[in-house]
Amino acid sequence: MNSIVIIGGGHAAAQLCAGLVEAGQGARVHLVCEEACEPYHRPPLSKTFLKSAEEATQPHKAADWYRDAGIALHLGDAAQAIDREAKTVTLRSGAVLPYERLVLATGTRARQLAGLSTTALDNVVSLRAADEAQRLRTRLLAAQDVTVLGGGFIGLEVASTAKGLGKTVRVVEVAPRLLGRAVSPELSAHVLATHRAAGMDIVLGAKVGAIEIDGNRLASIEVDGVKQEVDLLLLGIGAVPETALAQAAGIECADGIVVDAHMQTSDANVLAVGDCTRFPDRRAGRALRLESVQNANDQARTAVATLTGAPKPHDALPWFWSDQLNLRLQMAGLMPAEGTPGLSTVRRPGPGANPNAFSLFHYVDGQLVCVESVNAPVDHMMSRKLLEAGKNPDAAVVADATVALKTLLA
Repeated sequence: MNSIVIIGGGHAAAQLCAGLVEAGQGARVHLVCEEACEPYHRPPLSKTFLKSAEEATQPHKAADWYRDAGIALHLGDAAQAIDREAKTVTLRSGAVLPYERLVLATGTRARQLAGLSTTALDNVVSLRAADEAQRLRTRLLAAQDVTVLGGGFIGLEVASTAKGLGKTVRVVEVAPRLLGRAVSPELSAHVLATHRAAGMDIVLGAKVGAIEIDGNRLASIEVDGVKQEVDLLLLGIGAVPETALAQAAGIECADGIVVDAHMQTSDANVLAVGDCTRFPDRRAGRALRLESVQNANDQARTAVATLTGAPKPHDALPWFWSDQLNLRLQMAGLMPAEGTPGLSTVRRPGPGANPNAFSLFHYVDGQLVCVESVNAPVDHMMSRKLLEAGKNPDAAVVADATVALKTLLA
């Protein structure tokens, strides 16, 4: 009855397993995965995995590692119910797993759109997991024209991959700019210009109207009153947290499973980590839900500390990245909302004279809060260190590319 049951197969679950093994707790762990494979790296699914039918998923750890660590794997056997009073988890197979501590790492699922079913329509796809990536790859390699509904990270990464494969690509975004909830207007404008320069048709502020179905295929979609034929359509309109298990068990949820700074839910015996959580963030001064590999890994480390009796509050600096066309986008800290009082931005040139390499340092009332870097990995790493250390370099100094950022850490 001293088992730790982990439900989930993403980055958070994989990091949690690794941390518990390092702490000598591997033999206590049961890992329950809905997918019939060990946890694998998700970022390549929108990039290298789509380019070749021979490309395989990249597991975090081989099956032998789990066996040697003493971790019991329950693959392809989704959790169906949690009994908090009995402290058990019932699986689809009927197996019942008792637990001392339970960790929910259930992640997210792709947001769907009424009338555009990714199961009923053969040429409408979404992308969150390996089976969806396999389905997308098969159809992408055969398609000539690709329509991406949504101008977020996943949509733009897939659009970039499709363009690299020689496809005609159209991105349809209902918001007035790309990546509107994630990056600054300045960076958004640069991304837009880069994608358009590569030959993509990008429609912003789009009004999506009637759709036409022909058998099991989407034949056309109306954009700004114009009927457009569809060869292949990717739904890239965001994700929703997987909270059904938690909600059914009476665990507090609010656009995510609510946790404290130690990753504990409203039930002291149940923790949650990763994309499915809503957690308190010191820097933002409010509760957040973040979808990123970094956040999943950091929260898993916090959960390991809690589970092993050495609790340490979660206080990690958020950072993100995205590869699109010839852009390596790296963000450190959280971008304040557009129109935030006292928000100012200074641009720092990147290495050499490359106009496609720069960093944007964002201040609120003179306090550095976020740095966005384009093809400037050294500046990104130094910016993370500055933010983690609470440094507040003068904007005029930051704008001078002859000043090495590492000198500002002293």
